[in-house]
Amino acid sequence: MGDPCGIGPEIIAAALADGAVQAAATPFVIGDRSCMERAIALAGTGQRLRLLVGDELPVATAVDEICLLECSRLSADDMQYGNPAAAAGDAVYRYIVKGAELCSSGRVQAMATAPINKKAMNLAGHDYPGHTELLAELTDTADFVMMLAGSRLKVTLVTIHEALADVPRLVTFDKVLATIMTTHRDVARYFTPKPRIAVLSLNPHAGEGGMFGNQEQLVIAPAIAAARAKGVDATGPHSADTLFHFAVSGAYDAVVCMYHDQGLIPLKLLHFEDGVNITLGLPIIRTSVDHGTAYDLAGKGMASCTSMTAAIMTAASMAVTARSKG
Repeated sequence: MGDPCGIGPEIIAAALADGAVQAAATPFVIGDRSCMERAIALAGTGQRLRLLVGDELPVATAVDEICLLECSRLSADDMQYGNPAAAAGDAVYRYIVKGAELCSSGRVQAMATAPINKKAMNLAGHDYPGHTELLAELTDTADFVMMLAGSRLKVTLVTIHEALADVPRLVTFDKVLATIMTTHRDVARYFTPKPRIAVLSLNPHAGEGGMFGNQEQLVIAPAIAAARAKGVDATGPHSADTLFHFAVSGAYDAVVCMYHDQGLIPLKLLHFEDGVNITLGLPIIRTSVDHGTAYDLAGKGMASCTSMTAAIMTAASMAVTARSKG
């Protein structure tokens, strides 16, 4: 369900009122009853809540019903819009843990997450930068990769939430190679059988032969060569100022970017409304919205559910593809 004090619950209610979502999956919510009741009223969707009992999971759902696995009982004070308390942060942690547990057991095929507030989770004693790192720990995953995806562009990141000044030292041979390999494996697993992967440079003009930096020569190019030796269709280092034109035109299936904004600026330019955050490398399928808790919109009934809908639909599609491959 995500942060009960943000827009997550209301965009879930709106997304689950979409017939296309119900046709693609058998969705249920891990979250809080009173919060979801408030969200349904705010979204104006008129659904009724059906509480799942014990180990029960739904076998069918409908647009006029939301199945809820209740993992918290928050008070009104705990879920004030825009003002998350420690109790809300602890609840968010438990939602994620339960989702990972159900996916890891095979009882659930995928999880799609609404946005969380990291500060609230930290207030509750759960010190994680976000969903991704917590899920990696819960699934004992060392090499995980953040992908942001839309129908026209998919990008993955070598470094994620790091200060720009720290990025050059964090772009190492091992990290670049691991990102390329994880991108190749999971894009092939869930999206395109033989993906063409473009790997970006760190510096302008791919370093201009060393004039603007040497990470391309010393780190990135050798990592690409190592990936190619393993049978991966990876090319580069490409200059970021021109590559995205060709990627969006269909020349590549994924783009490996060296740092956060290098990949997310073009992705959000194209897919601001319907972008999906996907964690690659996990043994489970996890997607998410590509936006935050939007406290300025929470409780106003103005938030778009487009990214939440896309996250659920993408998770369902990935699960179907994975199942078809055994």
